[in-house]
Amino acid sequence: MTVSLARGTGAAAVLIISAQGAFADVSAQDVWSDWKAYMTGTGYAVTGTESQSGNVLTVSDISMTMPLPDQDGTGGLTMPEIQFIENGDGTVNVMLPKDFPMTFAGEGDGEKFSAEILYSHDGSPMVVSGDTSAMTYDYATGQASLTLGKVMGDGEEMPEGALKASVMISDFTANTVMQIADQRNYTQKSSMAEVSYDIAFQDPDSSDAGTIKGSIQNITATGVSSIPAGLDAPQISDLIKAGMSVDAMVNYTAGNSAISVTGSDSFDMQSSSAGGNFGVTMSKDGLSYDVGQQDISVNVSGSEIPFPLALSMAETGFKLMMPVSQSDEEQDFGLGITLRDFAVPEMLWGMVDPTGALPHDPATIVLDLAGKGKLLFDMFDPEAMKAMERGTQKPGEFNALSIKQLLVTAAGAKLTGTGDFTFNNEDLVTFDGMPAPDGTANIELVGANGLIDNLIKMGLVSDSDAMGARMMMGMFGVPGEGEDTLTSEIKVTEDGQIHANGQRIK
Repeated sequence: MTVSLARGTGAAAVLIISAQGAFADVSAQDVWSDWKAYMTGTGYAVTGTESQSGNVLTVSDISMTMPLPDQDGTGGLTMPEIQFIENGDGTVNVMLPKDFPMTFAGEGDGEKFSAEILYSHDGSPMVVSGDTSAMTYDYATGQASLTLGKVMGDGEEMPEGALKASVMISDFTANTVMQIADQRNYTQKSSMAEVSYDIAFQDPDSSDAGTIKGSIQNITATGVSSIPAGLDAPQISDLIKAGMSVDAMVNYTAGNSAISVTGSDSFDMQSSSAGGNFGVTMSKDGLSYDVGQQDISVNVSGSEIPFPLALSMAETGFKLMMPVSQSDEEQDFGLGITLRDFAVPEMLWGMVDPTGALPHDPATIVLDLAGKGKLLFDMFDPEAMKAMERGTQKPGEFNALSIKQLLVTAAGAKLTGTGDFTFNNEDLVTFDGMPAPDGTANIELVGANGLIDNLIKMGLVSDSDAMGARMMMGMFGVPGEGEDTLTSEIKVTEDGQIHANGQRIK
C-alpha cells in the first residue's frame, strides 16, 4: 500500500470510528458536509447519494477515491450506507449498520486489487455535538470486529482458505474534538480493553500453512493533529508544506503472540511482553518514531532449529528522528537503539562455554546518536523520489554527529563511549568518498583482558591472536581507573590525521 493510500485510508478510519463533546446545535447535514470537507481536504474525491426523510439523512453508495501518483493509478474505499439522525437536542447520531461492509480498492501500474472488510459492532451510535466551528464525536461499543472477506487481484479471486484474517476489539471508547477553521485541529483519545487478532494462510499449491494469533491488552491512545484546509486535491507533500502535523502515542500494558508454520518445514514461536508504546510525530520539521517494549520473552522451535530456544529481554527500544522537507538549513536527526538485559538459555551457553569460563550475565546494547544534516529533496514528493532512484537527485548532506551514549556489556566486558564530530562535505577525497570528519571520541573498555584470558582457556582464541589483540589495545588505549580498564581519546582531523591519546597513528 502506498503512502498516499495509507494516509487516505487512515483519514477514512478516523471518520468511521473516532469520537468527541461540546454544547451547541449541529444538524445531520452539517456533520455529513463536514465529513466531505475533511475527506476532500486530505485528497479524496467523495460521492454519495443523499436522501432526507424527516430528521434522518441517509447517505448511500458512498465512494471515496484518491490518486496514487507514484503508481499512476487510484485507490479508495466504498461503503453501502450511513445514517445521520438528528436527536432533537442539538446532537446527531451517526448510525453504522451492525454489520458494515467496506471495500478497499485500487489500480496502479496496470494492476487492479480489492479487499472486502466487514466491520461488526453492537449497533451503538457515534454521537456528534457542538456546532459547525467545533464538533465533538463520542463513540463506545462493547464489542467490535473486523473480518477480511473476498480479496481480488487482476480479476481473480484469492482461493478460498488461502488467507483468513480477523480482529476483535472489546470495550472500545473514543473521543475526538474537531476545531474547524483555516486549519482543522483534532484532539483525540481512545481506549480498548483488548485487541486480539487471528490470521491463517494456506498455500493452495502445497501443504504449507500457518497461523498468527495474539492479543494486546489495555490500550490507550492520544493524538493531536492539524490538517490545512482549502487545498485542491492535495498530496501528502502539499499538506506537509501547508502545515499538517501529527503527534500520536499508543500505550499498552501487555501483549502476546503465537506463530505456527507447518508443511515442508515447521516453525513455532510464542512471545509475550509486559507492555510497551508506539509514538509518532510528523510535520514539516521532521518525522520521528518512538517504539518500546518491556519484559519480553520469546520461545522458538522448528525443524531447522536444533533445539528449542527461550530468550528474554528486559527492554527493547527504537527511536528515529529525521527531516522530511527540503531545506538549505541544517536539520536535526537522531537514532536510538536499546537492547537491555538480553539473556539466552544455559543450554545455548553450554554449547560455547561448557566449563562456565565466561560470565553468563545478560547482555546489553544501547546506542544514542544525534546529528545535523541537510535534506535536499522532499521525502514525500513522488517525483523527487523517482529522481533519487535515477541518481539525478542528491539526497543530502551529513554535517554533524554526536554519540550521546554507547554502551555494550557482554561476557564480563563493558564498552562505553561518547563523541562529537563535524563533517566537511566539500572534501570527499581525504576519506575515500566520505565527508571529512573532525572531532573526538572518548572510549572506556573494562574487562577486556579478562575476557581474552577466558577465551584462551576455552580454546576459542590462540595465544598469538591474543597477543595481537592486546598490542592493538595498547596502541589505542591507556590504563584507566580501576582494574583491567582502558581509556582512549580518538581524535580525527579534516586533513586525514588520526590521534589516539595524543599519539598520531595515521
